Amino acid sequence: MKNITKITAGVALGLWGGMAQAADDLTLQLKWVTQAQFGGYYVAKDKGFYEEEGLNVTIKPGGPDIAPVQVLLGGGADVMVDWLPSALAAREKGAPIVNIAQPFAKSGLMLTCLKEHGIESPEDFPGNTLGTWFFGNEIPLLSWMGKLGYSTDGSNGGVTIQKINFNVDPLLQKQVECATTMTYNEYWQVIDAGLTPEDLVVFKYEDEGISTLEDGLYTTEENLEDPEMVDKLARFVRASMKGWKYAEENVEEAAEIVLENDQTGAQTEKHQTRMMGEIAKLTMGSDGRLDEAAFDRSADITMEGGMITKAPEGAWTHDITDKALQ
Repeated sequence: MKNITKITAGVALGLWGGMAQAADDLTLQLKWVTQAQFGGYYVAKDKGFYEEEGLNVTIKPGGPDIAPVQVLLGGGADVMVDWLPSALAAREKGAPIVNIAQPFAKSGLMLTCLKEHGIESPEDFPGNTLGTWFFGNEIPLLSWMGKLGYSTDGSNGGVTIQKINFNVDPLLQKQVECATTMTYNEYWQVIDAGLTPEDLVVFKYEDEGISTLEDGLYTTEENLEDPEMVDKLARFVRASMKGWKYAEENVEEAAEIVLENDQTGAQTEKHQTRMMGEIAKLTMGSDGRLDEAAFDRSADITMEGGMITKAPEGAWTHDITDKALQ
């Protein structure tokens, strides 16, 4: 009888301990496919940083057919990664989404030109065709051309803006003289195609003062009204930033972790290691707290580009990062 009592008590204690240690579920929807662009989140999961915060985090890869904001609003995720211009445009159209953290302090966007076309400075743009992605990615470029006083319809004294797909084929095939690239991705596709840095001229949007915030973390207004969710989000941001800082200091290991999570097998060690090294330059110096001046600049550029019609209100909060950084 004593043994039965001990066993029963042990089982009860085990169940209570399991309940006390049960992790809170949280789902993150990425903006794009599994790659080092999101390395900090995969590192946080792999190294147990989320577990240390009492979280069981599911990371959902994105892709060309996945709209993160729709996944978030549909309840398929608690947090999403998005660029500020597209998030602001969605908010103005009625999506109640809010920036809760900004791991990326700098933009990776730039314009890459073939030197053979004689383009050495922005003064050489007129008469040339500039290729860019659309869906909001064209906004900084259009804003830049506006600041330079160049028309974008191909008229005399201006440039031609051409929509291109998310690759560098138009540049390599010389259908455009310059093309939008990311410092951590498409630029290296050009290099891997056989060109050298000496064959290219690059204009980083960050240097030109036309950059907008990229890869922020967003949730819904409804989530921010729930104290339990706010607590989970703060723990998530704290662990995620720990993951990003680890990735910055351990580039090769972080790239390996990303590769282990790539279900498609499409990524390569060389490309992911290189990408992680470039991404580390964009997250460096960020503790996750959104910089208000950078937000205002990004919002102004988004408004100038016509994606939004008025200055956004309530589109960001420091509440989550303030709690995460305590």
